[in-house]
Amino acid sequence: MNTDEMRLVKSAERTLRILEVLGDARGPMSVTELHKRTGYPRSSLHQLLHTMIATGWIESTNEGAMVGIGSRALLVGTAYLDRDPALPHAIRTLEAIREDTGYTSHYARLEGASVIYLATRESIAPARATSRVGRQLPAHATSLGKALLAELTATEVSLELPSDPLPGLTANTVSTHAELAEELEATRRRGYSLEREQNTLGLGCIGVSVPYRIPATDAISCSIPIARCTDEEVARVAGIIRHHVQQLATLLRSEGIR
Repeated sequence: MNTDEMRLVKSAERTLRILEVLGDARGPMSVTELHKRTGYPRSSLHQLLHTMIATGWIESTNEGAMVGIGSRALLVGTAYLDRDPALPHAIRTLEAIREDTGYTSHYARLEGASVIYLATRESIAPARATSRVGRQLPAHATSLGKALLAELTATEVSLELPSDPLPGLTANTVSTHAELAEELEATRRRGYSLEREQNTLGLGCIGVSVPYRIPATDAISCSIPIARCTDEEVARVAGIIRHHVQQLATLLRSEGIR
Protein backbone atom coordinates (compact mmCIF):
# COMPACT_ATOMS: atom_id res chain seq x y z
CA MET A 1 0.00 0.00 0.00
CA ASN A 2 1.46 3.36 -1.02
CA THR A 3 1.46 6.59 0.97
CA ASP A 4 -1.57 8.03 -0.87
CA GLU A 5 -3.66 4.95 -0.06
CA MET A 6 -2.71 5.17 3.62
CA ARG A 7 -3.45 8.89 3.94
CA LEU A 8 -6.39 9.55 6.28
CA VAL A 9 -9.21 11.89 5.32
CA LYS A 10 -9.12 14.56 8.01
CA SER A 11 -12.84 15.25 8.19
CA ALA A 12 -13.67 11.55 8.39
CA GLU A 13 -11.03 11.00 11.07
CA ARG A 14 -12.41 13.90 13.10
CA THR A 15 -15.99 12.64 12.75
CA LEU A 16 -15.03 9.21 14.03
CA ARG A 17 -13.08 10.72 16.90
CA ILE A 18 -16.13 12.76 17.96
CA LEU A 19 -18.23 9.58 17.99
CA GLU A 20 -15.62 7.80 20.10
CA VAL A 21 -15.42 10.63 22.64
CA LEU A 22 -19.19 10.87 22.96
CA GLY A 23 -19.47 7.10 23.11
CA ASP A 24 -17.10 6.99 26.08
CA ALA A 25 -19.05 9.67 27.94
CA ARG A 26 -21.69 8.64 30.49
CA GLY A 27 -24.17 11.14 29.10
CA PRO A 28 -24.47 14.28 26.98
CA MET A 29 -21.33 16.42 26.84
CA SER A 30 -21.06 20.16 26.49
CA VAL A 31 -19.73 21.42 23.20
CA THR A 32 -17.10 23.31 25.18
CA GLU A 33 -15.87 20.07 26.80
CA LEU A 34 -15.91 18.27 23.45
CA HIS A 35 -13.75 21.06 22.03
CA LYS A 36 -11.27 20.56 24.91
CA ARG A 37 -11.21 16.78 24.43
CA THR A 38 -10.64 16.87 20.67
CA GLY A 39 -8.68 20.10 20.20
CA TYR A 40 -10.39 20.70 16.87
CA PRO A 41 -10.84 24.30 15.66
CA ARG A 42 -14.21 25.65 16.82
CA SER A 43 -15.42 26.44 13.31
CA SER A 44 -14.61 22.95 12.02
CA LEU A 45 -16.10 21.32 15.12
CA HIS A 46 -19.38 23.21 14.79
CA GLN A 47 -19.65 22.30 11.10
CA LEU A 48 -19.09 18.64 11.86
CA LEU A 49 -21.58 18.69 14.75
CA HIS A 50 -24.23 20.36 12.58
CA THR A 51 -23.85 17.63 9.94
CA MET A 52 -23.84 14.80 12.49
CA ILE A 53 -26.96 16.18 14.21
CA ALA A 54 -28.78 16.56 10.89
CA THR A 55 -28.01 12.95 9.96
CA GLY A 56 -28.92 11.46 13.34
CA TRP A 57 -25.44 10.34 14.44
CA ILE A 58 -25.55 12.64 17.46
CA GLU A 59 -28.31 14.48 19.30
CA SER A 60 -28.38 18.04 20.56
CA THR A 61 -29.89 19.07 23.91
CA ASN A 62 -30.11 22.19 26.04
CA GLU A 63 -30.53 24.47 23.01
CA GLY A 64 -27.41 23.11 21.34
CA ALA A 65 -25.09 23.46 24.32
CA MET A 66 -24.92 19.69 24.90
CA VAL A 67 -24.46 16.81 22.48
CA GLY A 68 -24.64 13.04 22.82
CA ILE A 69 -24.73 9.85 20.79
CA GLY A 70 -27.73 9.62 18.44
CA SER A 71 -29.97 6.82 17.22
CA ARG A 72 -28.02 6.23 14.00
CA ALA A 73 -24.97 5.20 16.00
CA LEU A 74 -27.10 2.68 17.89
CA LEU A 75 -28.43 1.18 14.66
CA VAL A 76 -24.95 0.73 13.22
CA GLY A 77 -23.61 -0.71 16.47
CA THR A 78 -26.49 -3.17 16.66
CA ALA A 79 -25.76 -4.28 13.10
CA TYR A 80 -22.32 -5.45 14.25
CA LEU A 81 -23.97 -7.71 16.83
CA ASP A 82 -26.69 -8.90 14.43
CA ARG A 83 -24.19 -10.14 11.85
CA ASP A 84 -22.00 -12.07 14.33
CA PRO A 85 -22.86 -15.77 13.90
CA ALA A 86 -21.13 -16.77 17.15
CA LEU A 87 -23.11 -14.40 19.37
CA PRO A 88 -26.47 -16.24 19.60
CA HIS A 89 -24.64 -19.41 20.69
CA ALA A 90 -22.51 -17.41 23.14
CA ILE A 91 -25.59 -15.83 24.72
CA ARG A 92 -27.12 -19.24 25.40
CA THR A 93 -23.82 -20.27 26.98
CA LEU A 94 -23.85 -17.17 29.20
CA GLU A 95 -27.34 -18.04 30.37
CA ALA A 96 -26.28 -21.60 31.23
CA ILE A 97 -23.22 -20.35 33.13
CA ARG A 98 -25.32 -17.83 35.05
CA GLU A 99 -27.75 -20.58 36.05
CA ASP A 100 -24.97 -22.95 37.14
CA THR A 101 -22.86 -20.39 39.01
CA GLY A 102 -25.40 -17.84 40.22
CA TYR A 103 -23.16 -15.02 38.98
CA THR A 104 -23.25 -12.45 36.19
CA SER A 105 -21.55 -13.70 33.03
CA HIS A 106 -19.95 -11.73 30.20
CA TYR A 107 -18.85 -12.35 26.61
CA ALA A 108 -16.20 -10.07 25.09
CA ARG A 109 -13.81 -9.77 22.16
CA LEU A 110 -10.20 -8.57 22.07
CA GLU A 111 -9.65 -5.46 19.94
CA GLY A 112 -6.05 -4.30 20.15
CA ALA A 113 -5.30 -3.30 23.73
CA SER A 114 -8.95 -3.45 24.83
CA VAL A 115 -11.82 -5.87 25.24
CA ILE A 116 -15.29 -4.97 24.00
CA TYR A 117 -18.30 -6.45 25.79
CA LEU A 118 -20.68 -8.09 23.29
CA ALA A 119 -23.16 -9.66 25.72
CA THR A 120 -23.93 -9.86 29.44
CA ARG A 121 -26.36 -11.92 31.46
CA GLU A 122 -26.87 -10.54 34.95
CA SER A 123 -27.55 -12.67 37.99
CA ILE A 124 -30.78 -12.15 39.92
CA ALA A 125 -28.92 -11.54 43.17
CA PRO A 126 -29.45 -8.06 44.72
CA ALA A 127 -25.69 -7.42 44.75
CA ARG A 128 -24.52 -8.14 41.23
CA ALA A 129 -22.05 -6.96 38.63
CA THR A 130 -23.33 -5.05 35.62
CA SER A 131 -21.66 -4.23 32.34
CA ARG A 132 -23.27 -2.70 29.30
CA VAL A 133 -22.90 -4.10 25.80
CA GLY A 134 -20.35 -2.04 23.88
CA ARG A 135 -18.32 -1.18 26.95
CA GLN A 136 -14.58 -1.10 26.24
CA LEU A 137 -11.98 -1.74 28.94
CA PRO A 138 -8.19 -2.19 28.99
CA ALA A 139 -7.43 -5.86 28.35
CA HIS A 140 -4.73 -6.06 31.01
CA ALA A 141 -7.18 -4.97 33.73
CA THR A 142 -9.87 -7.60 33.08
CA SER A 143 -10.05 -11.36 33.37
CA LEU A 144 -11.52 -11.46 29.86
CA GLY A 145 -8.53 -9.58 28.49
CA LYS A 146 -5.99 -11.60 30.45
CA ALA A 147 -7.50 -14.86 29.17
CA LEU A 148 -7.08 -13.62 25.60
CA LEU A 149 -3.67 -11.99 26.04
CA ALA A 150 -2.46 -15.34 27.39
CA GLU A 151 -3.11 -16.73 23.90
CA LEU A 152 -0.46 -14.40 22.46
CA THR A 153 3.32 -14.45 22.57
CA ALA A 154 5.22 -12.00 24.76
CA THR A 155 6.19 -10.01 21.66
CA GLU A 156 2.59 -9.82 20.46
CA VAL A 157 1.42 -8.63 23.88
CA SER A 158 4.09 -5.92 24.01
CA LEU A 159 3.09 -4.68 20.55
CA GLU A 160 -0.59 -4.46 21.46
CA LEU A 161 -0.36 -2.79 24.88
CA PRO A 162 0.98 0.64 25.83
CA SER A 163 4.32 0.94 27.56
CA ASP A 164 4.72 1.00 31.34
CA PRO A 165 3.03 2.12 33.44
CA LEU A 166 -0.11 0.41 32.19
CA PRO A 167 -3.26 2.46 32.81
CA GLY A 168 -5.09 1.47 35.98
CA LEU A 169 -8.80 1.14 36.73
CA THR A 170 -8.20 0.63 40.45
CA ALA A 171 -5.20 0.72 42.76
CA ASN A 172 -4.95 -3.06 42.28
CA THR A 173 -4.66 -3.07 38.49
CA VAL A 174 -1.46 -4.65 37.21
CA SER A 175 0.79 -1.76 36.19
CA THR A 176 3.83 -3.22 34.40
CA HIS A 177 4.48 -5.63 31.56
CA ALA A 178 6.61 -7.76 33.88
CA GLU A 179 3.75 -8.18 36.38
CA LEU A 180 1.33 -8.88 33.56
CA ALA A 181 3.63 -11.53 32.09
CA GLU A 182 3.56 -13.37 35.42
CA GLU A 183 -0.23 -13.27 35.48
CA LEU A 184 -0.48 -14.50 31.88
CA GLU A 185 1.84 -17.41 32.62
CA ALA A 186 -0.33 -18.32 35.63
CA THR A 187 -3.38 -18.13 33.36
CA ARG A 188 -1.82 -20.59 30.92
CA ARG A 189 -0.98 -23.02 33.73
CA ARG A 190 -4.46 -22.88 35.30
CA GLY A 191 -6.48 -22.76 32.11
CA TYR A 192 -8.33 -19.62 33.27
CA SER A 193 -7.54 -16.04 34.25
CA LEU A 194 -8.24 -14.49 37.62
CA GLU A 195 -8.31 -10.91 38.82
CA ARG A 196 -9.33 -9.56 42.19
CA GLU A 197 -10.48 -5.91 42.24
CA GLN A 198 -8.26 -4.94 39.30
CA ASN A 199 -11.27 -3.94 37.22
CA THR A 200 -13.89 -2.97 39.83
CA LEU A 201 -13.52 -2.62 43.58
CA GLY A 202 -15.53 -5.23 45.42
CA LEU A 203 -15.43 -7.76 42.61
CA GLY A 204 -13.24 -10.62 41.45
CA CYS A 205 -13.51 -12.14 38.00
CA ILE A 206 -12.65 -15.43 36.28
CA GLY A 207 -12.14 -15.59 32.52
CA VAL A 208 -11.76 -18.37 29.96
CA SER A 209 -10.94 -17.96 26.27
CA VAL A 210 -13.23 -19.57 23.67
CA PRO A 211 -10.91 -21.57 21.37
CA TYR A 212 -12.86 -21.60 18.12
CA ARG A 213 -10.28 -19.30 16.53
CA ILE A 214 -6.49 -19.45 16.73
CA PRO A 215 -5.46 -17.40 18.57
CA ALA A 216 -8.72 -16.98 20.47
CA THR A 217 -10.40 -13.59 20.08
CA ASP A 218 -13.36 -14.12 22.41
CA ALA A 219 -13.69 -14.99 26.08
CA ILE A 220 -16.31 -15.57 28.75
CA SER A 221 -16.09 -14.47 32.38
CA CYS A 222 -18.01 -14.50 35.66
CA SER A 223 -17.94 -11.66 38.17
CA ILE A 224 -17.93 -12.68 41.85
CA PRO A 225 -18.36 -10.43 44.93
CA ILE A 226 -14.92 -10.27 46.50
CA ALA A 227 -16.18 -11.64 49.82
CA ARG A 228 -17.15 -14.85 48.03
CA CYS A 229 -13.99 -15.03 45.91
CA THR A 230 -12.34 -17.80 47.93
CA ASP A 231 -10.00 -20.34 46.38
CA GLU A 232 -12.72 -22.98 46.65
CA GLU A 233 -15.35 -20.82 44.96
CA VAL A 234 -12.92 -19.75 42.24
CA ALA A 235 -12.15 -23.39 41.47
CA ARG A 236 -15.85 -24.27 41.35
CA VAL A 237 -16.81 -21.40 39.05
CA ALA A 238 -13.75 -21.86 36.82
CA GLY A 239 -14.68 -25.51 36.31
CA ILE A 240 -18.21 -24.57 35.27
CA ILE A 241 -17.04 -21.89 32.85
CA ARG A 242 -14.43 -24.17 31.27
CA HIS A 243 -17.03 -26.92 30.78
CA HIS A 244 -19.50 -24.64 29.01
CA VAL A 245 -16.81 -22.85 27.01
CA GLN A 246 -15.50 -26.13 25.63
CA GLN A 247 -19.02 -27.09 24.56
CA LEU A 248 -19.45 -23.67 22.92
CA ALA A 249 -16.15 -23.91 21.05
CA THR A 250 -17.00 -27.41 19.81
CA LEU A 251 -20.38 -26.20 18.58
CA LEU A 252 -18.94 -23.16 16.80
CA ARG A 253 -16.31 -25.23 15.04
CA SER A 254 -18.89 -27.83 13.99
CA GLU A 255 -21.04 -25.03 12.53
CA GLY A 256 -18.03 -23.75 10.57
CA ILE A 257 -18.04 -20.44 12.46
CA ARG A 258 -14.63 -18.80 12.50
